[in-house]
Amino acid sequence: MARNSWLFILSMVVLLLAGCGTRVIDGQQVDKKDKIIIKFSHVVEENTPKGLAAIRFANLVRERSKGSIEVQVFPNSQLFKDGEEFEALSRGDVQMIAPTTSKVAQLFPQWQIWDLPYLFDDLDSVHQIMDGPLGRTLLEQLRQKSMKGLAMWDNGFKQLTNNDHPITKPSDLQGLCFRIMSQGILEEQFHYFGADTLYLPFNDVYHSLEEGRAQGQENTISNIYTKNFDQVQSYLTLSQHGFMGYAVIVNEEFWNQLPSQARELLETTLAEVTLWERDIAKKLNDEQLSELQKRNKIKIYTLDSQEKRFWKEDFALVYAKFVQENGADFLNDVKQSIDLAGNR
Repeated sequence: MARNSWLFILSMVVLLLAGCGTRVIDGQQVDKKDKIIIKFSHVVEENTPKGLAAIRFANLVRERSKGSIEVQVFPNSQLFKDGEEFEALSRGDVQMIAPTTSKVAQLFPQWQIWDLPYLFDDLDSVHQIMDGPLGRTLLEQLRQKSMKGLAMWDNGFKQLTNNDHPITKPSDLQGLCFRIMSQGILEEQFHYFGADTLYLPFNDVYHSLEEGRAQGQENTISNIYTKNFDQVQSYLTLSQHGFMGYAVIVNEEFWNQLPSQARELLETTLAEVTLWERDIAKKLNDEQLSELQKRNKIKIYTLDSQEKRFWKEDFALVYAKFVQENGADFLNDVKQSIDLAGNR
């Protein structure tokens, strides 16, 4: 790995460990019966934006609570796959999860706004919506399923990979089969252009690509890099066609039983880590794109601004499914909020 890459990784480790220390073992500082244990399950690698943020959150909570609260992080589907996490949270097998917004959309269709292709032009507009009234309204919906939404994190914009041919225009999707993380808008965006889809949990994607069950997939650079998809894919299109984010969620009953001081500490720390996570997400995606280019195992095509305009026009027809499920008024409200955010 190049010297700059090692320096970047070293800097991530320093940021994670500075003032945080390692995770406390039960009983090390606080009697086990007095300690609050929070099992935090997620499905991606530790060296991704979500993975790094989860570790940082755990370390800061341990330090600030003086060991009375321990967040135990289980990455990379060690406990549950991404299709199993909601049930695990409901049962109390884990207390905290961070599924993609696409997974949340399977429970609450309005969350599909985050899946609409080319709805957001940049991350600033994404964050304005996340942190504004609309984002708070979406998080509030989780209470209908006895969950509490605490924060929203980034991964970044999604790109397309496949092992058949370069994709430079939407019609190039025709005849290919793409792995999708959820049904709905993500399915529609491929079907509209004549592609097939295959729903799979995230940790099954590599083997499905390797075995040819799917010819392609959509993902952020950090997920493509950390899962080594360039080992089983020949072409990468930097399309930035959709956003991928996460909702940090806790079991509401568990949350309500916590002491008020513990809830305040967790919320304050999570708000701080959220800002850090968003910054790290952008840095990691930039750095790991450079690493993919250095590996030179996958051919990369970048859509220019004019091509993106054409893609945006073509994908606009996919919005009909969203309107059918959620109404035109809601979509218009979303677009108006984005326009207002862009003018600030």
